[in-house]
Amino acid sequence: MTWTYEAASAALAESVDLEKQAITAEPPVPSLDRMRELASRLGDPQRRIPVIHLTGTNGKTSTARIAAALLDAAGLRVGLYTSPHLERTNERLAVSGRPIDDDEFAHAVGAAVDAAAPMTSRPTFFELLTAAAYHWFAERAVDVAVVEVGLLGRWDATNIADGRVAVVTGIGADHLDYAGSMAGVAREKAGIVKPGARLVLGDVEDRFDDVFTATPAATVLRLGPDFGTAGGRPDPAGRRVDLRTPRARYDDVLLALHGTYQDANAACALAAVEAFLDGPLPAAVVRAGLGAVRAPGRLEILGRGPLRVLDGAHNPAAAAALATSLTEEFPGRRWTVVYGALRGHDFEGTLAELPGDRIEALVCCEPASLRAIPVDQLLAAARRLGHPAVEAPTVAAAAALAVERAGADGAILVTGSFYHLTEARRGLADMRQ
Repeated sequence: MTWTYEAASAALAESVDLEKQAITAEPPVPSLDRMRELASRLGDPQRRIPVIHLTGTNGKTSTARIAAALLDAAGLRVGLYTSPHLERTNERLAVSGRPIDDDEFAHAVGAAVDAAAPMTSRPTFFELLTAAAYHWFAERAVDVAVVEVGLLGRWDATNIADGRVAVVTGIGADHLDYAGSMAGVAREKAGIVKPGARLVLGDVEDRFDDVFTATPAATVLRLGPDFGTAGGRPDPAGRRVDLRTPRARYDDVLLALHGTYQDANAACALAAVEAFLDGPLPAAVVRAGLGAVRAPGRLEILGRGPLRVLDGAHNPAAAAALATSLTEEFPGRRWTVVYGALRGHDFEGTLAELPGDRIEALVCCEPASLRAIPVDQLLAAARRLGHPAVEAPTVAAAAALAVERAGADGAILVTGSFYHLTEARRGLADMRQ
């Protein structure tokens, strides 16, 4: 059949979407067999493109976007696969900075759905979309695909590819319902490292060294000893950073992203790109790439009057980094916060890391997901921590209440689950200021 965008989107919607499902007591038995069969029916497109593969508890999407921007600036045709999306599923797949259009999306997803038709075990939403991404990247003959893991690593659908470079941005207490412990998280993320790969490690504690030295990586580069950043400071357009890699140094570069945590992400991305290209980048390429990068939903400033900021900080480490960034980039500001969370994440630990002394009000709401934490649980946890918490019946109502409470001179922060940023973003962006 000739696939339309509507038909392809409907086929995805009819598949099992683990991102939106309620967490069960017994997680599914991990296996890549179904994904490998699906890819095989498409001619194994992941084997026809070089891949930089990224995982990490926090920062992997931003790092992927920065790496893709650097490779674009270097003149390569670059595929980028990230998750989740804010507005449309198309955002997850891009080539040379352009999200897949509706016709290409219909063709790529339709090809994956057709390939899955004879299979006895039905692929999930993420498996179909991942297969579609690899298929599209191979058809577009990309020079490299920058691919972000969806969950952990070892058993993630993206892990059918053999990444030439593997990046682990950090290890944190997230998805413990699947991995069991922090050491388990590290082992699962190390599962993306393939024989001969170059491994780039970001904010990874020394206690996990044995996990990563046991991988079949050809080389290992570590944030701090081998590459890093210094002198990161706020700029009206993002950050000013000094970066060093094993091959070069780049001083006073504009990174067009806000947030102190983006400094380390930029360093990881640059180290990964240089490892992939096996050489340093010209300074002009680094400046062009870092100056052009965008990362929606990561300390994203939607507008002012009131100041409106979005950040998908969904675990304690991310919330702590967010708090540091707010202090540095918006000193003295007090915030009206819109907060929602999903099961499987430590929402109490996350709430504890928010800057309580600078919160005017914390508006609790439920994201539109079966995994949403009930608003009464959020409210109780926030009040136990001393936050001035109130509730709203929907995300849209929470955003409207935040606007009312903040006033034109105030500041609004939407944070927590990425899945409620979308709805809040629509309402706050429509203010056009």
